[in-house]
Amino acid sequence: MTPKSLAPVTGAVNDRHVPTLDLARATLRVVGDDLEPRELTELLGVKPSTSYSKGDVLTSKRGTTRVAPTGYWSLDAEDSAPADLDAQVTRLLARLPDEAALWNRLHAHFEIDLFCGWFMKEWNEGTALNATTLNALANRGIDLTIDLWDGRDD
Repeated sequence: MTPKSLAPVTGAVNDRHVPTLDLARATLRVVGDDLEPRELTELLGVKPSTSYSKGDVLTSKRGTTRVAPTGYWSLDAEDSAPADLDAQVTRLLARLPDEAALWNRLHAHFEIDLFCGWFMKEWNEGTALNATTLNALANRGIDLTIDLWDGRDD
């Protein structure tokens, strides 16, 4: 018999009496001075959500301009509200190759992470990634970066 404290946790975050995170955004980001968006797009076989090369002149939505300090390529997952980060990340990774040699080559030249914005309405909300999804990130060497927003206006 397994003691209750060691019993496996199953299901969603709500099964653990934690309210589900209100909104999750996830973006795969690849950054590096030598990054050429067209080449990376060909390697990964998917069109980026945003991309630019180091030195490109970028114009914001407000009309201000700046010079890109480094190359950048990103692929956005569809927002998830309420958050289902695991499904979100699984769908995003399914669009990408999983060959270790390719990801090792990319890591030799670029910084790669999965940037997640987590937006809460209340002070205590949560989400989860299952071990299979975490393994898929780890096999590609993708770091997980989390930015938390607690929903307060102050």
